Amino acid sequence: MYIHFLNLSAEKSINLFHCLNELNYRSLVSKIEHSLSSGSLSKHKLTTVQWSALAFILLSSEEVLEEFDLKKYGASDEALLWLESVVKASKKALLNLCNLSVRSCEVLSSVLSSPSSKLRELDLSNNNIRDSGIKSLSVGLKAPHCRLKILRLSGCMIREEGCVSLATALISNPSHLRELDLSKNELQDSGIKSLSVGLETPHCRLEILRSVKSFDLILDHLNFSLYLLLSGCMIREEGCASLTTALRSNPTHLRELDLSENELQDLGVKSLSVGLEMPHCRLEILRLSGCMITEDGCASLATALSSNQSHLKELDLRYNYPGDSGVKLLTTQVKASHILRYEKKAAFTSLSWTG
Repeated sequence: MYIHFLNLSAEKSINLFHCLNELNYRSLVSKIEHSLSSGSLSKHKLTTVQWSALAFILLSSEEVLEEFDLKKYGASDEALLWLESVVKASKKALLNLCNLSVRSCEVLSSVLSSPSSKLRELDLSNNNIRDSGIKSLSVGLKAPHCRLKILRLSGCMIREEGCVSLATALISNPSHLRELDLSKNELQDSGIKSLSVGLETPHCRLEILRSVKSFDLILDHLNFSLYLLLSGCMIREEGCASLTTALRSNPTHLRELDLSENELQDLGVKSLSVGLEMPHCRLEILRLSGCMITEDGCASLATALSSNQSHLKELDLRYNYPGDSGVKLLTTQVKASHILRYEKKAAFTSLSWTG
């Protein structure tokens, strides 16, 4: 067929398939549809014409426009390049674990900059895009037409330079992004300081910022924060002291705090409890699962609960070591309407309180 010998761009090739479809010539499209239905498509290396046929098919599907998962068709920069138009037409793009590089970030920057882009959620987790990729992506994030609400960049090898790029994007176009996942990156304190510059802007509407280490720098500036998830971030007593300082500065917005699987120990919980005792603290959910807390830490929490008990609705202390005395200290502070569950599992004690 003559189309195999044409050197056309992805967009022109797709337009050509529209014309062929109108003429009821569906030979190549039918072959791709068969590969899709049989599940064998991702196992074969496609030609440029086959990529165009695939894009045409996907753009004709209402289902993919809600959620597009690149892994189903080919986890590579090349696959994303040929299916750029599909990403642009989709509300949610799952590009995690797709072996993407900075080249793909340049493509996505174009998608985000487009006035016709429907993309609202983008997951790029676990790709080797690094700071150079974030720099390219941020060009699209800064674009006035960008309407992205959720951006997941977990495990993308981002450091301080990448945080600088993200901060610039937040300053330039801060009103739409609601959730930013930077977990499992080596941001360090210097990266968080850079990112905080973007969070300081009064128009920033970010509500969820996942897994950063220097959260005192974040909370001081994130006026719209509702959830802070910091599980597994190697936080210890010093971090809890910083968090307490931040709660004093900006205590009214935070509703949920997850510090699970950090080595806080009793000293860390003692520092944290000082912030919980503040009259303006509105924290409703506190998760401290697996934080190496014993009776002394429970005593600090019990004191905090007695001082400011009206707002906290859920306290998770699973996989700690409160012992019978620690549980007793907490139960004395629990109102009759609350439920305290106590379950022993091997060397750990599972304790959760919900209201």
